[in-house]
Amino acid sequence: MRARVLPVLVALLAATAGCADTEGLRSGGDLGVVHAPQTLWKDHRPAPPGAGQAPGRAAVVPGLAPVPGGDMRGVDVLDVVRADITSDTRQDGGAGRLVDPRAAQRLALCTDDPGGGPDCPLRPGVLHDLTGNGKDELIIALDIDDRVSELRVYTVRDDGRIARILARRGVLEGVEVAAEHLAVREPTSNPKYISVSDYVWDPEAGLMNLSQLTLDDCPTSANPAVPCPASGP
Repeated sequence: MRARVLPVLVALLAATAGCADTEGLRSGGDLGVVHAPQTLWKDHRPAPPGAGQAPGRAAVVPGLAPVPGGDMRGVDVLDVVRADITSDTRQDGGAGRLVDPRAAQRLALCTDDPGGGPDCPLRPGVLHDLTGNGKDELIIALDIDDRVSELRVYTVRDDGRIARILARRGVLEGVEVAAEHLAVREPTSNPKYISVSDYVWDPEAGLMNLSQLTLDDCPTSANPAVPCPASGP
């Protein structure tokens, strides 16, 4: 009789081998083979950017008079953007690294009329203290076409010179400011999600640095008829 019972006990032990403890945890079964990441083209590296070819860097905008009081409030927005775009276009030489090659042409549509005129693709400037010193920075967006925009942020340095502290090109699903944070929301290739880039003031670098990049649910994902737009121009 014992000879017949023993195989049954062995079978029961084998069947319950996945139980971890008295809490009732059970084996998830065969999870497959875990593979290490495979590096593609590991012998190829991009060349470092040349002088003045790093997008998003802090840079004094040339050709502008010093600003008394150290505040962007009261500064002519169009003068600032024109000087900055002109300088970047000259440095870039049409490469598109620093600024969209169409930016200067688009900005030429702006006139000296209030708001730049009816055809001006420059959105109204927004003043907000992003550096935490109690003085306002200037946030602007230049629409290149119906989708792509150049987003730029300017501040006044201690010596009164105007400096650009953020420059980036993207599909601006939304731009938000809160305290010393500037968040840029952009669509992704997955209509369920949008990417959120959070920039904060870096006093050592003297610019707005990317501090966090996350994915957020698309606010229209619950309605398939109104999906978030796909990324890319």
